[in-house]
Amino acid sequence: MSFNTFGHLFRVTTFGESHGAAIGCIVDGCPPRIPLTEADIQPYLDKRRPGQSRFTTQRQEPDQVRILSGVFMDEVTGGQVTTGTPIGLVIENVDQRSKDYSEIRDKYRPGHADYTYDVKYGLRDYRGGGRQSARETAMRVAAGAIARKIVPGMTVRGALVQMGPEKIDRARWDWNEVERNPFFCPDAQKAAFYEGYLDAIRKRGSSVGAIIEVIAEGVPAGLGAPVYGKLDGDLAAALMGINAVKGVEIGAGMGAAALTGEENSDEIRMGNDGKPIFLSNHAGGILGGISTGQPIVVRFAVKPTSSILIPRRTIDRYGNETEISARGRHDPCVGIRAVPIGEAMVAWVIVDHYLRQRGQVGESPAWPFTRSGG
Repeated sequence: MSFNTFGHLFRVTTFGESHGAAIGCIVDGCPPRIPLTEADIQPYLDKRRPGQSRFTTQRQEPDQVRILSGVFMDEVTGGQVTTGTPIGLVIENVDQRSKDYSEIRDKYRPGHADYTYDVKYGLRDYRGGGRQSARETAMRVAAGAIARKIVPGMTVRGALVQMGPEKIDRARWDWNEVERNPFFCPDAQKAAFYEGYLDAIRKRGSSVGAIIEVIAEGVPAGLGAPVYGKLDGDLAAALMGINAVKGVEIGAGMGAAALTGEENSDEIRMGNDGKPIFLSNHAGGILGGISTGQPIVVRFAVKPTSSILIPRRTIDRYGNETEISARGRHDPCVGIRAVPIGEAMVAWVIVDHYLRQRGQVGESPAWPFTRSGG
């Protein structure tokens, strides 16, 4: 009963703990002859890497990835390519401070999975959370870098659109701005506000949540399968599998409940290129669990970091009531570093469905109205 693997044709299995020797993953199902080097993966890991600003944990991990298997030099191009066999990736842990957690080894941290791991397995790795730690997500980002190379013309980009109750102004959305501030925020004015806002929360010893939006463009129509292989269902499962995520919505999401039928419907016209044009995208690029060819739009909510300096009431594993306050190095808003993780998970799911579609019906089925009788 192992649940460390996600996907059907593009399958990723992660391994390792926060304070172990290393973390790693196996990517199985990647097609052959795709150019791949460590330099293709590292930029995405650098986006997620801790210790890059005062707004994230100060744990200093270079997160330098090594490719162990699944690649070979192409004699024709002279470059390294995938072979179609399992790709092994590993990152060594170099900045563990297990002693920071010795005082809480028997205490359950409120909001963490300490109690549930203990009640399930009869033991838990108290050193930074072990397997439950967000450290594991570095390997998801590494695998996501591979996934991005498979679907021709696809781009996957994410941004922080809300921190606590503070939302961005979508009229000021600028993708270039995402790379210019430590919050991955597309609104320059709001990013400047977040600096003082999060500084105050951090100095108070508290934390705050965030909402991340991921948009995948260049996604072919027809991906996803009824009724238990829906694209949006798998996206929700993938994003809910990220640490601290408590909610996922596609397109208009929860807001669709406040719309009328005529407001919510995405009307369709015929384009000059013979392909349909949708006049809006409340569906987030997915209808009936199948992609429409529009941008896939998904948002997920990340709860406040549970490890805070403010004392909280709890119990220990022996049933004694006690208090706890966190030590060690923690993110005042873990949602910031969730941006590249969310991008990776969306890329995983789309690639998995792309390979399923290609295996079932071929590269690109014809539009319905180009077939006989259309």
